[in-house]
Amino acid sequence: MSYTQLIICAIIHTIIGYLERRIQMELWHQALLLITGLLAIYLLWRFYGRYQKERGLYDLYYMLGFAVLLVSGLLLIFLGWEILVSPYVLTVASLIPLGISLGVANQYYPGWKKVYAWFALVGILAIAISSIAEMDTLKKISVPLFHGVAGLIIFLGPFFAKDAAKGFWWVGVGGALIGIGGIALAFLTAGTQLLFFDEALVLQILAPLLLLMTLAFTWGFTKDILK
Repeated sequence: MSYTQLIICAIIHTIIGYLERRIQMELWHQALLLITGLLAIYLLWRFYGRYQKERGLYDLYYMLGFAVLLVSGLLLIFLGWEILVSPYVLTVASLIPLGISLGVANQYYPGWKKVYAWFALVGILAIAISSIAEMDTLKKISVPLFHGVAGLIIFLGPFFAKDAAKGFWWVGVGGALIGIGGIALAFLTAGTQLLFFDEALVLQILAPLLLLMTLAFTWGFTKDILK
């Protein structure tokens, strides 16, 4: 057998083995994730259009968050739930609340944006280091702490934002959903369980939760962009 044939066989064997190990995702979960991705693309288009006019840094942060959401959803569709246990996926997925929360802070709370930016930087580095280096103690602290603070900013920020568009509070609803799902998922990846959110329940509600979250974000941010 030639060297090329050996490589092809190895690739095929790897793919088949991976598919056999996949945590099966139901078709309706994939459909919900696909709709979530389409909504993320719509928001990316809206944010980019506003950025072209206003050149606001907050729109770049928003685009970061929803670009990662889009990529994460596609990876879940094609690779299944088991990618959630990857330390790299946990780090990258943390960019979703990071981007959105930084956007809210920069757009409506400029006095706090530098302080929160430093907190976010330290938080994302702590998550990355603790996940990749398997530092469980640091991981159990940094992941829930970062997701909790970011979720609170996304949740409470729109409700108290001055001169915000009517309906922008829907972003806060999305923040509540991303906070619940993010913290529950963070506890699972840290090897513990939050209340009644065991692995089976989290995986069952994650796709609907992501869709509801993105619908709330889409409604709220569209109101903000079109005001």
